Amino acid sequence: MNSKTKKIVSVVSVVLLLTLCFAGCMPAATTTADGTAAGGTSSTVSFIVSMVVLFAVFYFFMIRPEKKRKKKVEDMRSSLSTGDKIVTIGGIMGNIVSIGEDTITFETGEDRVRLQVAKWAISRKTK
Repeated sequence: MNSKTKKIVSVVSVVLLLTLCFAGCMPAATTTADGTAAGGTSSTVSFIVSMVVLFAVFYFFMIRPEKKRKKKVEDMRSSLSTGDKIVTIGGIMGNIVSIGEDTITFETGEDRVRLQVAKWAISRKTK
């Protein structure tokens, strides 16, 4: 199992655990002698609290790390310069020859074939 799968499994486990905990904490609605339901306000508050907790769990385990990863990749792409060795998302490796506003031209191997790709297609910088 890779780290992403482990993270997803742990988040789902935490969400299920919290859901079961809050489901057990909510009192069952009882009826009074005149037929009206009692205890509706406390169950509503418990439901709202459980939704807030679930959103917080999703934010800290899924949304926040994804934003950090995207920011890191965007910083790497903006710091590219001529002569850097790169790998595209398709696995093509080469040295950067020129950089445009939205495109990068690079050479592959000794045959000096030049390819032009969009900046978003750059996966990583190699050393």
